[in-house]
Amino acid sequence: MDLSVNYLGLKLKSPVVVGSSSLTATLDRLKKIEASGAGAVVLKSIFEEEIYNEYRSILEKDKNEEHPDLNYLDYYDYKIKEDNIKAYLQLIRDAKATLSIPVIASVNCVSSWEWSFFAKKIQEAGADALEVNLFTLPSDFNLTSEKVEKTYFQVIDNIKKAVTIPVSVKLSYYFADLAAFVKRISDRGIDGVVLFNRFFHPDFDIENFTLVPTNVLSQDSDLAISLRWMSIISGRVDCNLIASTGVHDGASIIKEILAGADAVQVVSALYKNGIESISGMLQDVKDWMEKHGFDSLDDFRGKMSQVNSPNPAEYERVQFMRYFENKKYDLD
Repeated sequence: MDLSVNYLGLKLKSPVVVGSSSLTATLDRLKKIEASGAGAVVLKSIFEEEIYNEYRSILEKDKNEEHPDLNYLDYYDYKIKEDNIKAYLQLIRDAKATLSIPVIASVNCVSSWEWSFFAKKIQEAGADALEVNLFTLPSDFNLTSEKVEKTYFQVIDNIKKAVTIPVSVKLSYYFADLAAFVKRISDRGIDGVVLFNRFFHPDFDIENFTLVPTNVLSQDSDLAISLRWMSIISGRVDCNLIASTGVHDGASIIKEILAGADAVQVVSALYKNGIESISGMLQDVKDWMEKHGFDSLDDFRGKMSQVNSPNPAEYERVQFMRYFENKKYDLD
């Protein structure tokens, strides 16, 4: 039974890629992930905000001091970037020296601020590929969709110019023209797109009047979001597609492959069930393939995508009144 896949030009022994998280932040956990059957790992992200906030704190501290030469700010900028990325680069080197599966680095950014600097360092450290986690919450009433897209394109273009390793982009579903936007990103030469990011979900503590996180881990039901868009987009873009959010078991892996995904990312399921659960998920996929007479994932990839569907309109249906027409509920 062949579970191997090609993703970002890399040969993966299985379709399970463990996504960026604390699970991929230490070498010990990375070794457990490989032993459990994962095809690749995405290292825990290095965040733009961490570097920017440190830089800002230094500027605040020094703003009242006299400096005859403002070049010291350039030194701080360089020094902070060097110190923040040093440990990350070492993790890449250690992972590459220890693991036989591909190691994908990850940067999490909200602007086009000098990410080519980090991309070059990451490539030099030996990462097999780079995942760029991009997101701008559309909460600014003065920020147009054109400006948001321009920022995304700037980041992509700058990073692609800086490195030769494959680059993927992890997107959110907060786009009015999501399918068209993914197509435009693909046309710019990106190697892969990950559907989708998972974000901080706020809730209110009504006793202390504070914001608190909720729904930190994904649920099985979250699969519907990526499944719909994977089905719509697959077969229509020139880059690889990988599904993320709601992939919790072997059945969800099968569904995403049927929708056209090249691979899947898993995180929440491992927090809930342990890293070792990867092997069980993959065994369920093998059992299903044997039952249906499939020898490889390519045999059924995209079988239920929109482009191969006899009724493609079903994927675009957003109303669900027909569901209730034949349902009877005791409302008394």
